[in-house]
Amino acid sequence: MNSMNRRSVLLAGLGVAGAGALAACSSSDSTPALVSPSGSAVAAADKKRTRSGKTHETTLTATQAMADLGAGITARTWAFDGRIPGRELRLTAGDTLSATLSNQLPNQTTTSIHWHGIALRNDMDGVPPATQAAVRAGRNFTYRFTADAPGTYFFHPHVGVQLDRGLYAPLIVEDPREPLSYDEEWVVVLDDWLDGVTGTPDDVFAELRHGMGGMHMGEDSSSPSSSSGDDMGDMGGMDMSSMGGMGSSPSASTSSSGGSMGMKFMLMGAQSPLLGGDAGDVKYPYHLVNGRVPADPQVFRAKPRKRVRLRLINAGADTAYRVALGGHQLTITHTDGFPVRHQQTDALLIGMGERYDVLVTLDDGVFPLVALAEGKNATGMAVIRTGSGSTPTATVRPKELDGMLMAASQLHAADDVRLASKKADRVHRIELTGDMMTYNWAINGRRFDMNNPTAHPITVKEGQRVRLDFVNTTTMWHPMHLHGHTYQLGSSGPRKDTTIVLPKKTVSVFFDADNPGQWMLHCHNAYHGEAGMMALVAYQG
Repeated sequence: MNSMNRRSVLLAGLGVAGAGALAACSSSDSTPALVSPSGSAVAAADKKRTRSGKTHETTLTATQAMADLGAGITARTWAFDGRIPGRELRLTAGDTLSATLSNQLPNQTTTSIHWHGIALRNDMDGVPPATQAAVRAGRNFTYRFTADAPGTYFFHPHVGVQLDRGLYAPLIVEDPREPLSYDEEWVVVLDDWLDGVTGTPDDVFAELRHGMGGMHMGEDSSSPSSSSGDDMGDMGGMDMSSMGGMGSSPSASTSSSGGSMGMKFMLMGAQSPLLGGDAGDVKYPYHLVNGRVPADPQVFRAKPRKRVRLRLINAGADTAYRVALGGHQLTITHTDGFPVRHQQTDALLIGMGERYDVLVTLDDGVFPLVALAEGKNATGMAVIRTGSGSTPTATVRPKELDGMLMAASQLHAADDVRLASKKADRVHRIELTGDMMTYNWAINGRRFDMNNPTAHPITVKEGQRVRLDFVNTTTMWHPMHLHGHTYQLGSSGPRKDTTIVLPKKTVSVFFDADNPGQWMLHCHNAYHGEAGMMALVAYQG
């Protein structure tokens, strides 16, 4: 890769939060006794959850569908009840959800549902083979759990690379004592799309898993797109206090969408300074906002001067998005379901699996909500209409994309959700390893073994304060997601369950081990995770 100059690496802070707090990791016992996903400790913790007494029952049918993406574009895919995104589920904190998954997928395909971001009981987390057996074709499985933390969440399968199909939908948990004041709400789901257009996610993974080293290169393999180990250059240990009003032009972080490397799906040459270099692995023909292509966008209609809460969800598999609303500033209020000190910005960066809530007071007119695919020279778009005017063109790039840009590393937890200061009882070094040459993505140099998920657990004990040091030794960025918990970035950063770790950087996060069971920790790039960048965080009995 090309070396990045210090000035252009605007979000280096994404990769250095807590880096000064590194310490030796604790070692896991060789054969620890682990808490069972359906054991007594899990049941005891579940009983402590605050319940409203109300239960919502629903059935989610996973089936083959012909999706209408707009502008005359259709795609044969898999979806919940034939919709992309699937039907929104909405609860109030303390409610119980009873959701029956009916697997009607073709070709004897197994599946599951993972409730992304929800701190629920372990045996309902939807992660075969760790927490349940995969749901076989033609069978049903009922997920029943209490969602006691309000926020913006979503759900998707946790089998293979099914995340990159159309099997996803929002899950909104409302706060019965909502502190925010707003008039309307709009849930916005972002996605990178190729299924049923250029191939399937399984086709993509079959190509990627050979790595760059196993493919015939149609061009000089020493091109800047090679990510096999070139020095990323001086990323700059930038002080967070120096990163207030910053911005970069979209053109500075984009490049061609592939070139002619003799590969159908592997993306070459996608560069983003915001992401520390290589932006992604996969060529996507479309980027969707609420299931629509930008040439035929969804339109949200409201009256001028109304205050709207946008709940932004990145359901993509390989793409980070820079999001802005033309003609407006955004006020960030939450990330990954948890409140932050309010922060105004022109645009925000959202990695796969991340969610942000923002408030905006609408002007009079027609305004594009644009999701720029970082480093991929492509956009998704929806439209807000409060008055007369023509619909923006599909290629519009609002100036706000070039203005102040915020990411999680610059935010601070709201006072009422900030973790109390406490020394970590256990520290684990989570080394992110692998490269594009062999596509050997892993954690601590060891690919996750689906046939033996408890072979090398990252162990914790209930009641401990745990620190995870994400040490990215690779030349790509990774959005790291922990199931069943939220962690805090550093001593005062936001509460999160998914965070971006830049190349050659370290991010330290803290969480309280208060939800016993066996929980996945993995890169939320669907292809990196499936290649092996997963581990099991397991409670010792």
